[in-house]
Amino acid sequence: MRLWLRPVNGDRRGPGGRPGARRSGPASRAVTEESGDPKSRHPVLAGYDGSKTSMRALAYAAGMARRLDRWLVVVHVSRLSGPASAPLTLSAAQERLRWLRTELAGADLNGLDVEIIERNGNPARELSRVTAERNADAIVIGASARFPHRFTGSVSAWLARHASCPAVIVP
Repeated sequence: MRLWLRPVNGDRRGPGGRPGARRSGPASRAVTEESGDPKSRHPVLAGYDGSKTSMRALAYAAGMARRLDRWLVVVHVSRLSGPASAPLTLSAAQERLRWLRTELAGADLNGLDVEIIERNGNPARELSRVTAERNADAIVIGASARFPHRFTGSVSAWLARHASCPAVIVP
């Protein structure tokens, strides 16, 4: 499921993300799901799971998207806890998107075209899949805060080895 957020009309950021400077071109146009893909700009993708490191990664990805004049794709992946074939109900999907929008309300996403994607499955593989589908310029994720993951493997370590674009891991 995806959702597009529109830039606030009064907030147009110019080069370097400074407020007040007008910017023309594709980044200043609002994009809706009906109007399709935001043209030829490859996005910056941010993996988000609600942790502090993923919030820092989102902030870094937003800054990167502004500097590169790209759109931002925020992906949340829920691990499957039941049978893999169990479909996600519409109300459950809407509830997850509502939670994600609430979580993202505190982030500085002004002036950016933002697409929110909710997926189910293995987080590393789903993030890699979305990166390839959107032909992303970079994927930005937070480092694992769990001690054992730093040595036994984590989503960030898997993506650093297998992603189809540069992976930025934010501490």
